[in-house]
Amino acid sequence: MLTIRKGGHMDLERYYSLMELDFDKKELLSKAAIHRAMLSGAMELLLLKEENEPTDTAYALVCCKGLYGYVLLKYFAVMPWCRDRGQGVEAMRALNKRYADRQGILAELTAFEDEDGAYLRRLKKFFARFGYVQVPCDYRLGGAEVFLMVKPLKGTWEIAPVAHRIIRDFYSRCLSPGAMVKMVDIRPAKK
Repeated sequence: MLTIRKGGHMDLERYYSLMELDFDKKELLSKAAIHRAMLSGAMELLLLKEENEPTDTAYALVCCKGLYGYVLLKYFAVMPWCRDRGQGVEAMRALNKRYADRQGILAELTAFEDEDGAYLRRLKKFFARFGYVQVPCDYRLGGAEVFLMVKPLKGTWEIAPVAHRIIRDFYSRCLSPGAMVKMVDIRPAKK
């Protein structure tokens, strides 16, 4: 059984190099921006660990403040030495349980170097397995199209009309206006 521990700033210092390997630099927030968001309570670093194992199994960076009752699963990854052993499934169950009192959980899926779309299809299938539904949206991170998925818990999956506000609110809390212009291109959903 996996347990969740809320990580601190020292943990972020250790895990940021893994994040640089797991996520494209165009979508990765700067370490300073994440530290600021953690200080303000807008973001939390979660470390997931099997009870009797010496090392962590997975990590997640979750935006949890001021998102209209939703949380944004910004980054989620299973440690390289734990992949393909069902640990991602266990970690996702633990995260869903942690935020069960929220309206829902949002997840941004991007694929920067996915020529045939196979990686993105696997990601969508993984999230769909846990009840996530793709939401129409029109925004890009670092130039890559974002596929926004939501797992409705107490709310609804039909958040398309306000999704761009939720996402903009999150990024405006973490990024300077100049950095936001460079990284995020958000447009309201088309009716």
